Amino acid sequence: MKVAFATQDLKRVDAHFGWAKNIAIYDIGPEGHRFVEAIQFDGDLKEDGNEDKLAPKIEAIKDCAILYVAAIGGSGAARVVANNIHPMKVAQPEAISDLVAKLEDVLKGTPPPWLRKALAKDRERTLDFED
Repeated sequence: MKVAFATQDLKRVDAHFGWAKNIAIYDIGPEGHRFVEAIQFDGDLKEDGNEDKLAPKIEAIKDCAILYVAAIGGSGAARVVANNIHPMKVAQPEAISDLVAKLEDVLKGTPPPWLRKALAKDRERTLDFED
């Protein structure tokens, strides 16, 4: 399943979704992970109330099941959830590599219901591409 990470430095989840300069996307499963891509965003990202800055970010993560952020505004969270993406907030900056490893471990065991739902969504998307 694809997972997005809001990041300023491509190493840690350390960014507010709307203000993130980068979004790193990984494909993660119980057997391992692979880096997919890093998408860069330019412009005045800190301009509060500028909802237009969210559209390209939501488009960039539309195939992701989970989005890790340091923070996310109410309207941003609503738009992410409306796209069937589960936002996850970290309490303090956390290494993407640590989060990837934790997620792999959870996937090896019995994932919580919300994560099973995200995995099912990913399988449906994969089947759609194979048809």
